[in-house]
Amino acid sequence: MALSVAEAAARVRGLSPAIRRPVIVAIDGRSGAGKSTVAEQLALELEGAPVIHTDDVAWYHSFFDWWPLLREHVLEPLRAGRDVSWRPPAWKERDRPGSIDVPVAPIILVEGVSASRLELSDLLDIAIWVDGDVLEQERRGVLRDGDDDAAQRFWDEWQASERPLLDADRPWDRADLLVLGTPETPPGPGSWWARRGPGGRLGG
Repeated sequence: MALSVAEAAARVRGLSPAIRRPVIVAIDGRSGAGKSTVAEQLALELEGAPVIHTDDVAWYHSFFDWWPLLREHVLEPLRAGRDVSWRPPAWKERDRPGSIDVPVAPIILVEGVSASRLELSDLLDIAIWVDGDVLEQERRGVLRDGDDDAAQRFWDEWQASERPLLDADRPWDRADLLVLGTPETPPGPGSWWARRGPGGRLGG
């Protein structure tokens, strides 16, 4: 069923009264798919819902083995109704200023590659998969990282970890919403699709 971003946001918002705690929404997809754009769109429709970027947790820690940190220090406290202000270990080691600060809110968004991975699924209320053209995703990713040989090498190194992880985990199979992130930028009307029918978390 095709949806606008406003209709998708309304479905997400509709879960909040029934759950009576923060609704946690994961926005997943391959690198360059448009996850950050989708998160920005959805946050705007949800009156400024806070967005957690998994890249901040992964920073100088690991490409994808950051999930225990996200689980323990961010998602579990938020689900328990506690604000988060946390400095990851790598931030301390490398003197990165600031912290990951997330206030308790009715709806909280988590954005990043493998944000809806199986190891976190019990803490998530809604999973969104941002899909698209893999060649366009690579073009965007390399351009974002500098559009040079070093950026291409980093892309290839990242993909050597990303592809097998996602192929094994298949987060798209658990998604409640699908979004076409490429080639449209930003995703337009009809780019959002509800995956589940009546009885699913977001209805049909």
